[in-house]
Amino acid sequence: MTATLTPTQIAWRAAQDINDGAYVNLGIGFPEMVARFQPPGREAIFHTENGILGFGESPQPGQEDWDLINAGKKAVTIRPGTAFFHHADSFAMVRGGHLDVAILGAYEVAETGDLANWSTGPRGVPAVGGAMDLVHGAKRVAVITDHVTKDGKPKLVQRCTLPLTGLGCVTRVYTSLAVIDVVAQHFVLREKLPSISLDHLQSLTGATLHLDGTVADLIVPEL
Repeated sequence: MTATLTPTQIAWRAAQDINDGAYVNLGIGFPEMVARFQPPGREAIFHTENGILGFGESPQPGQEDWDLINAGKKAVTIRPGTAFFHHADSFAMVRGGHLDVAILGAYEVAETGDLANWSTGPRGVPAVGGAMDLVHGAKRVAVITDHVTKDGKPKLVQRCTLPLTGLGCVTRVYTSLAVIDVVAQHFVLREKLPSISLDHLQSLTGATLHLDGTVADLIVPEL
């Protein structure tokens, strides 16, 4: 059985590519962990669709103020400079191209950069929500995800089969096995776990992995 990165380790790796001072929106659930791993000397400004910019860390258990929540209904803290605004103004920021990065989860990512991250099937959600705006409003869209589904099927595919969140929007994918860019409608492998061979990684990927120079080792701390 191939060793894989944990969700926490994937979130850590994605956080390393966020520039100091970047305006960042993190998707609900798994992507929210990225905020815990800002590199020393860098500080991102986090945005949430329900109308907060520049909020702080999660409060300690028992210290939550439930009037202060993010889009995922999780409690947040305020810090000097935190701003509050109307939901409509929040989406004006998104649609106006004022976010540097959006980091989302995924059910499927196509080699063309298409993203499917919602479903109306069993245990699905009723609508796509703000993700459709985020993937076309943010300057860079990254995905964090397991490399395969729970039953071992590829999540990186030639074409998405689920309802699309956006077309040609994803630029980089951080998985439990690799870091992969979308370039000219192809997957380009940038990093992979040293413990997995290229052939094995390809067998777990539903589209061709292209190489462009040296593939670096994907090294993360124990978290």
